[in-house]
Amino acid sequence: MAALDLLGRRWTLRILWELSHAPAGFRELQRRCERMSSSVLSTRLHELTGARLLVLHDDAYHLTPLGEHLVEALTPLQAWSRRWADETGADGEEKAPGRR
Repeated sequence: MAALDLLGRRWTLRILWELSHAPAGFRELQRRCERMSSSVLSTRLHELTGARLLVLHDDAYHLTPLGEHLVEALTPLQAWSRRWADETGADGEEKAPGRR
């Protein structure tokens, strides 16, 4: 439940996804995650570092091996999400069930 709580926090999965492509410093991550406030980014980076999913090295955040395994474990969910979007025509939150 603790892992689901952490992953369910706003922007957490986006940060992990961005860092799975390439390490990034604070400002670069903020640029990649347009609309995320610096305070939220700072909090999430602190939480993810504390959970040993990220490490700060040479002024850039990197996924740890544990973080890489987490991203790998989420791959089936990404595949399912694409299929769901294709089958339902959903291309964003505004079309998700229960949303107006």
